[in-house]
Formats: sequence, C-alpha cells, structure tokens
Amino acid sequence: MKNIYDIIKRPVITEQSMENIADKKYVFMVDINSNKTEIKAAIEEAFEVKVAKINTVRMQGKVKRTGAYPAGRRPAYKKAIVTLTADSKTIELFEGMV
Repeated sequence: MKNIYDIIKRPVITEQSMENIADKKYVFMVDINSNKTEIKAAIEEAFEVKVAKINTVRMQGKVKRTGAYPAGRRPAYKKAIVTLTADSKTIELFEGMV
C-alpha cells in the first residue's frame, strides 16, 4: 500500500481554487496512478476530515519551447477536487490564505 504522502503531492493554490473553499472544496495535486478510493483515504487520514465526494482530472503537460529547436513538454499531472461533508471541519492548511 502507498504512503499517504506518496498519494497527496501538494495543494493547488489558484484564484479559482480559493473561491471554492467557502463551499468546502479543496484542490490537491495527487499521484497520477492513484484512484479515488486511495485519494479519499489519504485525505481523511492526513487532515482528519470527512470526504463526501472526489472529482479527478488528468492534465496533459504543455509544450514549451526553449529557443528555436528543442521543444520540450512539461510533465502531465493529476488534480483532485475534494468536497467535504457539511458537518466536517475545514482543512487548516488553507485557512490563512483566504
């Protein structure tokens, strides 16, 4: 079994993700091979909250140019939008950012 910190990479801090905190929706970058069940268990264990729903999105890496020739590609990644239950507490990691 994977460690919870192998599944949860980092939080995604954008304007759009910060607006959803009022609705108890949090966005995390997760391991690309993890599924919703593993993500739910990792979030509940790491932050001691109750998860109601998880949506996942696989993002393709953008093509980036470095001068004239060698076009490279940023790595692909997976995002998880985590919705908490109404009676669950909030995640303290995001509290000072809003």
